[in-house]
Amino acid sequence: MRKTFELEDLDCAVCAGKMQDAISKIPGVTYCSVNFITQKMILEADDATYDKVLKKCVKEIARIEPDCTVNI
Repeated sequence: MRKTFELEDLDCAVCAGKMQDAISKIPGVTYCSVNFITQKMILEADDATYDKVLKKCVKEIARIEPDCTVNI
């Protein structure tokens, strides 16, 4: 399953790159793109574990940039 999520208060391109790298390493993630310009994240993961993977992604985003929120 592939979904696109809006990110609020993503403040820098470096942080977006760090998020993308960290999320790509989460087990179950098959594709991730975090775009600073569009303020969006595209996440692809297996349907059976998608919700669990998404929760881990949200935690990684909060760890890297605490003010950034994911519109789910």
